[in-house]
Amino acid sequence: MAKYIFVTGGVTSSLGKGIFAASLAKLLQARGFRVTIQKFDPYINVDPGTLNPYEHGECYVTEDGAETDLDLGHYERFLNVPTSQANNVTTGRVYQHVINKEREGAYLGKTVQVIPHITDEIKRRMLLLGQTGNFDIVITEIGGTVGDIEAQPYVETVRQIVWEQGHENAMVCHLTLLPYLKAAKELKTKPTQHSVKELQMYGLQPDILVCRTEMPLTQDIRRKLALFCNVNIEAVIQASDVDTIYDVPLEMQNEKLDVTVLNKLQLPTNNVCQLDTWKTFVDHLKNPTETVTIGLVGKYIELQDAYKSIYESFIHAGVSNRCKVIVKNIHSESLTKENAAEELQGLDGVLVAPGFGSRGIEGKIEAIRYVRENGIPFFGICLGMQMAVIEWARNVLGWADAHSVEMDEHTTHPVIDMMAEQKKITAKGGTMRLGAYRCAIEKGTLAEKIYGKAEVSERHRHRYEFNNAYFNDFENSGLKASGKNPESNLVEIVEIPTHPFFIGVQFHPELKSTVESPQPIFVAFIKAALEKKKATHLIASATA
Repeated sequence: MAKYIFVTGGVTSSLGKGIFAASLAKLLQARGFRVTIQKFDPYINVDPGTLNPYEHGECYVTEDGAETDLDLGHYERFLNVPTSQANNVTTGRVYQHVINKEREGAYLGKTVQVIPHITDEIKRRMLLLGQTGNFDIVITEIGGTVGDIEAQPYVETVRQIVWEQGHENAMVCHLTLLPYLKAAKELKTKPTQHSVKELQMYGLQPDILVCRTEMPLTQDIRRKLALFCNVNIEAVIQASDVDTIYDVPLEMQNEKLDVTVLNKLQLPTNNVCQLDTWKTFVDHLKNPTETVTIGLVGKYIELQDAYKSIYESFIHAGVSNRCKVIVKNIHSESLTKENAAEELQGLDGVLVAPGFGSRGIEGKIEAIRYVRENGIPFFGICLGMQMAVIEWARNVLGWADAHSVEMDEHTTHPVIDMMAEQKKITAKGGTMRLGAYRCAIEKGTLAEKIYGKAEVSERHRHRYEFNNAYFNDFENSGLKASGKNPESNLVEIVEIPTHPFFIGVQFHPELKSTVESPQPIFVAFIKAALEKKKATHLIASATA
């Protein structure tokens, strides 16, 4: 029978419950346990797929096509294990299921209520992964903070599960903030005490208290928290601010978090925690031998979480190349033909980010024109790839009005068109081409050199696609389609063989990059940027 760990939050949001959950899972996995993590979000949206990136950060897509919370990206990057539809549940999905059952008459005329019907559905989903037999431990992160109206059904459900499963099979980790008052020169425990009291009012007692703090916890503070929050002193865990999220598992190991959890769940602690690969990764991350500067051209750059998986993929690829990747964010709305050279000069590579809608499109096209004409390594993802096709059509093929029908329905050269199966779809949520699809790679191409395979599988999230009616025009003029889906013949990868490094992909490779398995295109892109930087320095030295 699987054991269950619930992660709740208090005092304030954005404390890093997802990183904590992923770090705990990594420690348990490193001891040989089969672990998965799931996220329960209190908002009423069925999934994050229709949310603006400014509202909720990036939408993370799983192998089976679920549009999920960005924390699932952390789970996969830390554990190197795919998540699925079952790993992310929202209030909207729960209520939708219960209401559909009520309409079908499944409740036999009973009054449908939050308790027991909503909580029973939440419970079914919370226990689902643990009942598959595939996992020893299931960690469940509850979104929001204790005390939120939206979170109450989830907290009540956790209470019921802990009571039903028994305290040796289910436990609660409560993450809170210990603010440091500079004027008083001390950490204050009262907000955490109130947060735990709030949790206790719902009938839940935390087993472990995880304290986010800017200053180290003294033994006196640990003892005070243990006494007034009713936990053992060894269960008061310090979660200090760290240089990188990849330090957190090592910090939690120093706090003996894994040992405390396993003892509570009555699981063996005799297996050694194998974190050598992780420690090597962190060491290389902190001690690079080179640096490169990459321009990220996008329209959501004000919010880092909007491109979270891309930033993390840069970190993984940088470590693979023993270099630090410095990302220069460039707002595509601010780029024009007149200022492109000034904005992009000095960069070792440029990535044009994915997105939707017409805002900032012309800036992306200008960025691509500049890097294509100046031999700067280029990497385009989804919309970035589509803009590379449009740029080529306009500036090489001479089709001045070439565009995507997403932005211009009346273009006479719709080089990017809506997929045939998408044209009859009107609903927005969960209706795009989502999840993993095959891509057959042509021999002798940059794509084959990068992957070293004849076929790969990558995740998608889009409605628009390269228009195959123009396939021969692009091929004959020098923009090569080096990867296609074998079933639909849709173009997945384009490249320019005569360019030092120019590749655009319709899929989202950033969604599969992990600490243990960095995404190959990102690795190759950073390597090309390094080579470009070295070549530039050699030329500068020769002419000096």
